[in-house]
Amino acid sequence: MRNVRVTIFFLVLVAAVFLGLAGRCFYLQKFKSKFYIDKSFVQQQSLSSFSPQRGTIYDRRGTILAASNTVLVIKAEPRIIENPEEVSTKLAEVLDMEAGEIYELITKNKKSGYVRIKEDAEADECDRVMGRETESEEAEEPAKDEIIAKKKRKRIHRGIAVESGRRRHYPLGRLVASIVGFTSRDEKQGLEGIEFKYNKELSGSSASSIFLADAGRRPIRLKQRKGVLTDGNGLILTIDSAIQEFTRSALMERYKSYEAESALAVVADPQTGEILAMVSLPDYDPAEAHSVDPNDRRNTALSDEFEPGSIMKPIAMAIGLEAVAVSKNDTIFCENGSYSGKGFGRIGEYRNGFGNLPLRMILVKSSNIGMAKVGQKLGRKRLHDGLEQFGFGKRVGIELSGEADGFLRPVGEWTGYSETRIPFGQEITVTALQLVQAFCVIANGGRLVHPHLVLAMLDNEGNVIEVRRPVPPVGYIIRPDVANWVKDAMVGVVNEGTGKRARLEKWQVFGKTGTANIALKDGKGYSTDDYIASFVAGAPAEEPAVIVLVSIRKPNKRLGKGYTGGVVASPVAAKIIEKTMNYLERQGG
Repeated sequence: MRNVRVTIFFLVLVAAVFLGLAGRCFYLQKFKSKFYIDKSFVQQQSLSSFSPQRGTIYDRRGTILAASNTVLVIKAEPRIIENPEEVSTKLAEVLDMEAGEIYELITKNKKSGYVRIKEDAEADECDRVMGRETESEEAEEPAKDEIIAKKKRKRIHRGIAVESGRRRHYPLGRLVASIVGFTSRDEKQGLEGIEFKYNKELSGSSASSIFLADAGRRPIRLKQRKGVLTDGNGLILTIDSAIQEFTRSALMERYKSYEAESALAVVADPQTGEILAMVSLPDYDPAEAHSVDPNDRRNTALSDEFEPGSIMKPIAMAIGLEAVAVSKNDTIFCENGSYSGKGFGRIGEYRNGFGNLPLRMILVKSSNIGMAKVGQKLGRKRLHDGLEQFGFGKRVGIELSGEADGFLRPVGEWTGYSETRIPFGQEITVTALQLVQAFCVIANGGRLVHPHLVLAMLDNEGNVIEVRRPVPPVGYIIRPDVANWVKDAMVGVVNEGTGKRARLEKWQVFGKTGTANIALKDGKGYSTDDYIASFVAGAPAEEPAVIVLVSIRKPNKRLGKGYTGGVVASPVAAKIIEKTMNYLERQGG
């Protein structure tokens, strides 16, 4: 009887074990099958990825602005490193890195594929990691104990490998950083500037191969190939790096000497809208972009909108002449410096008041009251519509992200203040690019052109595959005689008026100063200490080849050196024009 009980016990035990095994098998088959299939794939397969070379960015004369260089990368496969602490210690001795830093890279990526331990590694470092003889060792006559040491040297770990990678290089550094931008560390994504806007075209397409692998994860045979490896396209920009250098040097000197908050300058071809230079200060080194204050990476020429001040006067005058609200020979009484009335408050002049002034002298003397009366003669709708035609209140559509719209109220929201203040640059905000576009109209005889940065696209062999033609001019938005009259008045500003510091011996410059009070943060009035000093200019007046805008925000008034557009900004524009015109003359146009 006892034997029967023992037998039954063992049978029940065996049955329970088999039931447990069956349950476990069911659980693994039903609920964990995908996990173990994936794990077996990881063990049986090896993935090799092939990254395309990112396209090169050039300036208009072939100077490289951004390119990808080949570098050696030491990487780790965390999933097969059993003792990351030991491996990290060994790597640290070779790579001049902290063991803790390496350990963190390996352990925090346990579920991913390869992780980069060191980019741009030295060849000797790679050889030592892989257990190979280094170049320096090959050149020397080894001692006996060194020969024994070399024979004993082994690869640090089978989960550590070396591959060729690429690093984005910006040869001109800060000079074009605000235009070109930068990429992620692995180059796969443009993060700012042209790199961001044209990321798809510059990136190309990657490919990968999946191999069956042995226990040491060495490839045995190809299992699957995905994608077609295609290097990225290149771009040719309208920027001329020589003109960019002239512009940045002149602007930097003024920016520092006046302890300004920020400064910008744009140089454009008024006939085509091509941007030849665009500088925004402060700037940054793209090699250190990931650690730079984001405020220093802003391209203020397109992101900042501001009240332009008197620099707006030639535009409002052109609209008045085009609409025949005023005539070229008209004279306007400027109220001896104080003008007030119902619905528009009181308007004064910057310094001295004026009596009767011909239209031309209203621009030369920069009379606020004269321009306010031009605005009243135009009326709200015609002034509003004219500003829209010049491109204010909307983006110019340049090939960079972050462009602001500016602010132009719908005409239904205008008051008597609007039609009298906007003609001298208040109650409207603009961007530097909008101003450049507007003054290109004055310079080229009345045609609206569109500022742009890209000339052409190249295939991965350097052949031009697409010429990026700008949007064709929409025709004349003001008559040529109106444009030429305004341009001549702007010659008077430089020769007789507030822009005298921009005069050049060799080239006849035309321009307009602007000194705009910065509005208080609470929106109630304007600061008496903070200004934006601006100057827009072009040359030569007979046949303009360049338009230059310089705008310096918050020059330090306490320095006692001045703060107006004529004092602070116009000499910078003159330097840029002189160097640019001499350079273009040497280049043959």
